[in-house]
Amino acid sequence: MRQKMILALALAGVLSGQAQNATDNYFRSPFDFPILLSANFGELRPNHFHNGLDIKTQGVTGKPIYCIADGYVSRVAVLHGGYGQALYITHPNGLTSVYGHVVSFAKNIQAYVRQYQYAHETFTCDLKFQPGQFPVKKGDIIALSGNEGASAGPHLHLELRQTETGEYIDPMPYFKRFLKDSKAPVASLIGIYPIQGEGVVNGSTKKKLLNVNALRQPIHAWGKIYTGISAKDYMDGTSNFYGVHSVTLYVDSVQVFNSTTDRVLPDENRMINGFTDYDELTRTRRLIMRSYKLPGNRLRLLRTDENRGAVDINEERDYHFRYVLEDNFGNRRTYKFTVKGKRQDIPAYKPEADEMLYWNRTNVIQQPGMELVVPRYYVYDNVPLHTRVKGDSSHIAFDYVLDAGRTPIHSYCDLSIGLRHKPVADTTKYYIVQKAGKWRSSMGGKYENGWVKTRIRSLGTFSVDVDTVAPRITPVGQGGWRSNRQIRFRISDAESGIGTYKVYIDGKFVLFGLKKGILVIQDPEKVKKGVPHKAEVTVTDQCGNTARKEYKF
Repeated sequence: MRQKMILALALAGVLSGQAQNATDNYFRSPFDFPILLSANFGELRPNHFHNGLDIKTQGVTGKPIYCIADGYVSRVAVLHGGYGQALYITHPNGLTSVYGHVVSFAKNIQAYVRQYQYAHETFTCDLKFQPGQFPVKKGDIIALSGNEGASAGPHLHLELRQTETGEYIDPMPYFKRFLKDSKAPVASLIGIYPIQGEGVVNGSTKKKLLNVNALRQPIHAWGKIYTGISAKDYMDGTSNFYGVHSVTLYVDSVQVFNSTTDRVLPDENRMINGFTDYDELTRTRRLIMRSYKLPGNRLRLLRTDENRGAVDINEERDYHFRYVLEDNFGNRRTYKFTVKGKRQDIPAYKPEADEMLYWNRTNVIQQPGMELVVPRYYVYDNVPLHTRVKGDSSHIAFDYVLDAGRTPIHSYCDLSIGLRHKPVADTTKYYIVQKAGKWRSSMGGKYENGWVKTRIRSLGTFSVDVDTVAPRITPVGQGGWRSNRQIRFRISDAESGIGTYKVYIDGKFVLFGLKKGILVIQDPEKVKKGVPHKAEVTVTDQCGNTARKEYKF
């Protein structure tokens, strides 16, 4: 029996070592130069976690990107925003690698994409491939690095996803051997939060934020509270800061909370708004990680005790809190503070609101001429909702105020607003608009039996507007087009927003991309230098209004 146990332990050690070697050696670096990161996996962003590694490309575009392991190109996506141009490679180990913001693909892939774009007269596309179409080997050049899409500077966004589920996986264990990190995470402030109706801090129901240099300040509390921490990580060789991989909270040496950001499902991304202090983020842009799991937050990376991370201060004594912050490289830093239990009155919580949004049920909010449906789990806690109807009967529709303060909504909710008048017979011209002071933003929408219906992902004030005005088209640098072929147009639409666009030169479709409101020619070599040309531009907004302009150059 003893020999079997020794054999089993030895085998487990071998398998563990093999797994570790697979993690360490399966993927190569995507570049042939030493790499530095501008962002890591799990870094906190508005409405989402950062789902990969951002690798610096020495401040330039056009760096060759090497395939990190054998596999096949399974998908190519070209978008105006997001990753811009992205390449997906499926590997035999069950993972898919994603390369975002690239400026171009390998020649055979680029040719296929261009053929599709011209055949369908579209810049954006999302193409799927079979295993035998574009096989690749580890070390093949698959793309050139760029700055496309929603990118603030040249870099490669590299992701690893579970092929079957689409789950985002932290790439750091596979690539840490290419990086150096001897710096521990650093916190900037601690938050103390009383639970409404159940706790107070320093005699108040409001949160208290403390700079880490002021943690010796006396903190008195009674009832149920929880805490939060704002922190960043750092690495060698760069001044960038990163997300903290692991946060653990102990109270009187007992672990009450841990967050370890190593994998995130796509549907979990917006649950970051229940993890962070959303109110603080929207007011001050400070990102504070709560050490508490809101009742409706199903984010798996949050691990708590049965109290979801809340601490019951019910004795007049010192409660010793200790945070341990750790990065992927084992660098740790600890922060300690004391909360003194002091008996205090706890005011009852009585929300003054017309409605409530409940986290564990479908909420149907109705006013005359308006209906909003907020499904179960779309708020992370019960939230008071103030509703109001503004305007008069002469308007196209009333203004509907749906005010839940600074409350995040998990995903899109159905909103319907009824028309009181139809000044325009063409029902495609109506859309739902969100308002705040002079600010306006189109929420889109379709007319159906007297109602305009759309989906919204934030609350505020909504109404119906009408768009009968075509988009604007303005040439950029037209004087140099014949010689430099850098043909550009600025396009805009102040109402429902840009829908589609096409550009023909000398009667033939030429591919243009839309970058920050500018149409940019993608293949200038298709325009012959030094001879006269005619460009025809067509831009249509979301309500079907079309602008057509011709330019000779």
